[in-house]
Amino acid sequence: MHRAAAGAPGPARPPSPPPPPPSAMGAAVFFGCAGIAFGPALALVLLTVAAEPLRVIILVAGAFFWLVSLLLASLIWFISVHLSDQEDSKLQYSLLVFGAAVSVLLQEVFRFAYFKLLKKADEGLAMISEDGQSPISLKQMAYVSGLSFGIISGVFSVINILADSIGPGIVGIHGDSPYYFITSAFLTMAVVFLHTFWGVIFFDACEKRRYWCLGLVVASHLITSGLTFLNPWYEASLVPIYIITVCMGVWAFFTAGGSFRNILKCLSCKQEEDNRVMMYSALQVPFED
Repeated sequence: MHRAAAGAPGPARPPSPPPPPPSAMGAAVFFGCAGIAFGPALALVLLTVAAEPLRVIILVAGAFFWLVSLLLASLIWFISVHLSDQEDSKLQYSLLVFGAAVSVLLQEVFRFAYFKLLKKADEGLAMISEDGQSPISLKQMAYVSGLSFGIISGVFSVINILADSIGPGIVGIHGDSPYYFITSAFLTMAVVFLHTFWGVIFFDACEKRRYWCLGLVVASHLITSGLTFLNPWYEASLVPIYIITVCMGVWAFFTAGGSFRNILKCLSCKQEEDNRVMMYSALQVPFED
C-alpha cells in the first residue's frame, strides 16, 4: 500500500496562467499613476470649474502665467550651466538646486502678478455688471488660479515619468527603488493640492496685506521643492511634504471662510428646515369659488 502510494503520481496541477505582456504591465502602471496624480485634480475641475466659462478662462490663463515663469527659470538655469564648468559634478548639482530655488521664486512672483491682473479684472466685471457686483469672488479666483498652477506644474513634473512607465524596461533592475513611479504619482498629487492651497492663502494675504503669510507660503514652497532632492529616500521627502500639504489645506480651509460648524453640518447631511413665510402680493386676485 505504501509502495503504491509512493509510486502513484500526484494530482495534476492546473497550468499557471502566462504572465501579462510587458505592454499590458506598462499600461497598467501608466493609467494607475496618472489616476493617482491627476484624478483628484480632474474631479475638482469637472465639479467646480468646467461648468463656469469664466472659471475656465481663469484656469487657462493661470496655466499660461506658470509656463512663463518656468520659461524664465529655464533660461536662467541654462545660461548659468553653460557659463560654468560642466565637468564639475558638485557645481552642476549646486546649479540644479539654484535653478529649483529660482523657479520657486519666479512662480510666486508670477502668482502675485496674476493676482494683480485678476484684481483689475474683478473691478472691471463689477463696473459692467447690472448690480455692481462681480460674478465671481476673489476667493473663487484664488482657488481656480491655484488649481491651474498645480495642474500645469504636475503635468510638467510627471509627464516624462509617465512616458517612461509604459516601457520598455523595469524599474529596480539595477538596484533602484521599485517604488519610483508610485511615489512620483503621490508627490505630484501633493504638489497639485499644495498649489491650490497656496493660491487661496496667497491671494487672501495680498488682499489683506499680511506679509508674514506671503513669507510662509514662499518658505513652504521652497522647503517642498528642497525636500524632493532627498529622493530616492522617499520616506524623508514624501512624508514631510504630505504633512505640509495637510497643514496648508487646513489653513486654506479657514482662510476661505470654513469652520468646524460647516464640517459638522456637511458630515451630518441634515437639511435645515425652511422657516420662511411665503409672502403674497397684495395685488393678487383671489380665487373665485
